[in-house]
Amino acid sequence: MWPEWTSMLSWWQWSILALVPPAIIALYFLKLKRQPLVVPSTYLWHRAIEDLHVNSFWQRLRRSILLLLQLLLVALVILALFSPSWRGTQLVGDRFIFLIDNSASMSATDVAPSRLEEAKREVLALVEQMKATDVALVISFADTPHLEQPFTSNRQELRESVSAIRPTQRATSLSGALRLAAGLANPGGGSDSEAADAPKPATAQVMIFSDGKFPDVTDAALSGLAPTFVPVGRPTSHNLAVSAFNVTRQDEDASRLQAFARIENFGAAPANASIGLYLDGELIDADEVDLAANGEGGVEFNLQDLESADLELRVDTQDELVVDNRAWSPLDPPRHARVLCVTSGDQPLELALKTERAQALADVTIERPSYLETPDYRRRAAGGEYDLIIYDRCVPREMPQANTWWIGRLPPVAGWVAAAKVEVPQLIDLERTHPLMQFVEMGEVLFREGTPLTAPAGGLSLIDSDRGSLLMIAPRESFQDLVAGFELLGGEQIGTNWPLRPSFPVFVLNVLEYLGGRAEDGASLVVQPGQVASLRINTASDQVIVVNPGGVRTAVRRNGRNTFDFAGTAEQGLYRVFDGEQLVRRFAVNLFDTAESDIRPRADGAIRIGQTKVEGSAGPQPVRQHGWRILLLAALAVLLVEWYIYNRRVYL
Repeated sequence: MWPEWTSMLSWWQWSILALVPPAIIALYFLKLKRQPLVVPSTYLWHRAIEDLHVNSFWQRLRRSILLLLQLLLVALVILALFSPSWRGTQLVGDRFIFLIDNSASMSATDVAPSRLEEAKREVLALVEQMKATDVALVISFADTPHLEQPFTSNRQELRESVSAIRPTQRATSLSGALRLAAGLANPGGGSDSEAADAPKPATAQVMIFSDGKFPDVTDAALSGLAPTFVPVGRPTSHNLAVSAFNVTRQDEDASRLQAFARIENFGAAPANASIGLYLDGELIDADEVDLAANGEGGVEFNLQDLESADLELRVDTQDELVVDNRAWSPLDPPRHARVLCVTSGDQPLELALKTERAQALADVTIERPSYLETPDYRRRAAGGEYDLIIYDRCVPREMPQANTWWIGRLPPVAGWVAAAKVEVPQLIDLERTHPLMQFVEMGEVLFREGTPLTAPAGGLSLIDSDRGSLLMIAPRESFQDLVAGFELLGGEQIGTNWPLRPSFPVFVLNVLEYLGGRAEDGASLVVQPGQVASLRINTASDQVIVVNPGGVRTAVRRNGRNTFDFAGTAEQGLYRVFDGEQLVRRFAVNLFDTAESDIRPRADGAIRIGQTKVEGSAGPQPVRQHGWRILLLAALAVLLVEWYIYNRRVYL
């Protein structure tokens, strides 16, 4: 940008100043330069003649470095008096907090080379504008914040910390970063222990560099913080994303599979997506789908003769965010659920557990209530060797490390309450959306008596009667407990005619499918980057090894809930779980986050923090930069050089 010039003198002052350069030149015309020398007499006459030429008014001006320096000095002073200036930006304040978003959407390339690199470039430019007494800290954030550099005035440390920030594949949350910033800016601030007249901490300027792809912040205060939102990204950006990908086995033939994917178009123009399905890294099928502007579409692939495989879906159409163009789904061999049924004799239940379809889903062991007192039961129940235990009119001393189904009894868990028995309760509603109640019709089901139930926090009623709930399910740590407030057999009498209806064996199959652990097979275990993968593995070992897509091995120990919780899911792809050298489980980490995939910046260009609306801005405040100081410093440097040459008698 060209500088703007503003005169600091009036016309008559400029007239006087304009006489200075001619006066300096005139002095060089008239000035005699005599220097004592011992010379021969003939040389003396020669110099005398030259002096006559020098004293001549129109003598040709000789080359002199002093004259040039003096003219340059005057020129610089004249330019300084014109007060040249230009528009620029300047940091306002002396304490700065740079929040840099490095979530998945910040890898978008609509701003070259990426949004994250552009944000880092802008922060580095601001670091250069800091004064020597200013301090700053750097925080990177995705779903969780990370302190990259505490408060420092060392620009080199700030540069290194900003340059070291790397992109992630995680979602975005600003609230944690703001809480961390507030704690670091005001350590101990706001506590009741501080004196009322204690000096308030200085306000810190918080500069948020992000594309704004996060929800409004409602749980963070701005005490001691002055926020500025610096948006990164172009409004015209577009992206295609895989938002769902799963593989299921067909009920009639477990060797036949169906892979389904949903593709979304986050753009203002229609798009055509080329989809490829890869098996163990080799392309086995492909398809195309036309997507309307801001629309979505689905694609299906039919597979067969597969028991174990690594399946990957790729969108081969070029867009501005590549991290959501791939998705994975592991396929492990179908396994039978391990089910223990403890009953004193219940023919309808035992028959339902021995159907051909039930045997294809689970390995069922039937024992009598006396088995609950044996060391073998206690060892197996505590060791998590069963996926599901059915307690028919019996109660163990301790809860097992397994899902449970209680018939006619309450589990020994706080929160479960049974009311007094009621006669002939009438059914009024079913929770048909729950997996346990799929395809279950109970229009002709009658109950002789029942016990209305109340479940712990998080419980859900599946069957409601006019007297209360008769069937409820509730979570227990990583397990679920299903409780029936009625008996299938009440002594010598039938407690309900439900076992005589076709819906009862269907319900039992749903129980084996859902509570038996089939829903937790590797083909359906998918987590998002950064989430904890909770693994239930049938092993006597207290430790398993998880290998991430990059080949890094991590040892994971069994926790108190009899699961293996793995938190190192930062990278998308397939993860393998080994018990010793044996592969026992696989799971996938996929983005599947529409907020990250929709890379278009916020429409209003602003974010909300509590009740405060923070408008998007360019960051530092615009100011006018003045150049007269620079010109005067240059003039002083010229003056010093001229003084040195004159006093040292240096002739050039």
